[in-house]
Amino acid sequence: MKGNVKLTILIPVRNEGVNIPVMLRVLEAVVEAPHEVLVVYDSPDDDTVPAVKAMQGKYPNVRLVENRLGLGVDNAIRAGVAASAGEYILIFAADEVGPVLAIEDMMTLLDDGCDLVSCTRYAHGGRRLGGSLVGGLLSRVGNRMLMLLSGSSFTDSTTGIKMFRKSIFDKIRLESKPVGWVVVFEIAIKAQAAGLKLGEVPIISIDRLYGGKSTFSVGPWLSEYLKWFIWAVRNLRGRSIPTPKLRIPKTTIVE
Repeated sequence: MKGNVKLTILIPVRNEGVNIPVMLRVLEAVVEAPHEVLVVYDSPDDDTVPAVKAMQGKYPNVRLVENRLGLGVDNAIRAGVAASAGEYILIFAADEVGPVLAIEDMMTLLDDGCDLVSCTRYAHGGRRLGGSLVGGLLSRVGNRMLMLLSGSSFTDSTTGIKMFRKSIFDKIRLESKPVGWVVVFEIAIKAQAAGLKLGEVPIISIDRLYGGKSTFSVGPWLSEYLKWFIWAVRNLRGRSIPTPKLRIPKTTIVE
């Protein structure tokens, strides 16, 4: 299996026992490229673990990876990349089925020469549905302000759905504190600072469609996002950052 894997789908989890069976079935039904799914968990008592084990007989390309580097999505990503066999790495969330339809288009952009592709909920027909009202407002306004003040070319730097070449991961030296999904924001701005070739694909994001509990907390998240927002303004402003290559899925409706 390892020698034939082109795409590693990396899913950091925390008690996603309700969502993960649905996600695994959808991924296996939709993704045609040779791939593996790595479900990365922090603690053996995470209720995601037995849910995945119950499905591994049917889906042998699904693997459990214990994150022993420390709590948090940032360390889960490090552990997952280290255990991966794919040429391309996709960071994915266990509770969002909608972005599955964008995977093929993200891979096409990497095949066309991009180093990192980010999805967008805020442009080119992308949508964000559900989730925290405060979190959604902060995300939308924050991304717009980031573009205006730093010159960032991504319309949605904070989305957790990102795909990149495994070979460029070490160029993005992760430094975020383990606070929510802040690390994907760091990845987006550091990729631009490193001069990597970028791509963008719109998605329909439906947060917590099937259940589970969000870990969103305004205080800690806002503090860490603000730190990286300031970093972006200082390090991206004045640079010539090309507009990302755009690919719009056939299923996305553009108004």
